Amino acid sequence: MGLLVDKLIVALDVPNLKEAEKLVKTLSRQVKIFKVGKELFTSAGPAVVKMVHSYKCKVFLDLKFHDIPNTVGAACEAAARLKVFMLNVHCLGGKRMLIQAAQSVHRVAEEEKSVPPLLLGVTVLTSLTDRDLEEIGIKKNVKKEVENLALLAKTSGLDGVVASGQEIGLIRKAAGADFVIVTPGVRPVWAAQGDQKRIITPKEAIEQGADFIVVGRPITQNPDPNAAAAKIIDEIK
Repeated sequence: MGLLVDKLIVALDVPNLKEAEKLVKTLSRQVKIFKVGKELFTSAGPAVVKMVHSYKCKVFLDLKFHDIPNTVGAACEAAARLKVFMLNVHCLGGKRMLIQAAQSVHRVAEEEKSVPPLLLGVTVLTSLTDRDLEEIGIKKNVKKEVENLALLAKTSGLDGVVASGQEIGLIRKAAGADFVIVTPGVRPVWAAQGDQKRIITPKEAIEQGADFIVVGRPITQNPDPNAAAAKIIDEIK
C-alpha cells in the first residue's frame, strides 16, 4: 500500500496554520505528501512547511512562480532551502526563467549535499478551456499548448509538469517515461466537480500514468477526512 499512499497528495487549501495542522495531524498516518498553496503560505509562511515536516510528511509547495528569471531563481532557491519535496513554476515564464529555476534548486542541493526538490512546470491551469486560451491570445488549443509547454519544461531541465488528467497520455508520449506528471483537478465520482473544468477520477489518473494526484476538498471538506482518503487510496489500488 505504501506506493499508492505516496501517489496521493492532499491539498491543504485552508486559510491558516491551525486548520492546516488539524488536517495533517488527522491524515498523516496514511497521507505522506501535502500541498501548500498561495492562501496558506501567505497566511502562515515557512512555518507551515516546518509543521508538515514535524509530522514526518513531505511538502509540495504550490506557489506557481512566474516572474523575471532572477526573481524566480531566488524564490526557488529559498524554497529549496526549506527542504520541500516539490515546487512549481509557470512554463509561460519562458525558457530562461525555467533554466534559472532549475539551476537554483540544484545549486542549493550541491551546497547542502541534499536531494534537490522535484521542479515542476505548470502548463495550462485546469480551470482553463480552449476559449479561455483564445481570449488571452494563445491560438493553440489546450492539448497542443500543454504538449508544447511540457516539452519546453523538459528541455529546460525541469523534472516534470503539473497537468490535467486529460493530457497525461500526450505528455507521457511526448516527454517519456521518466518525466514526472502531477495531476490536479482529481475528483472521485462521489465528489462535487467544483471549479475545475478538466477533471478526472483518481483511478483514471493513475491508470493513464500520473505519478501523483492532488485531491483537496473531497478529503479536506469531508466530515471524515481519513475515511475519504482511504476510499481514494482503495480506488487507485
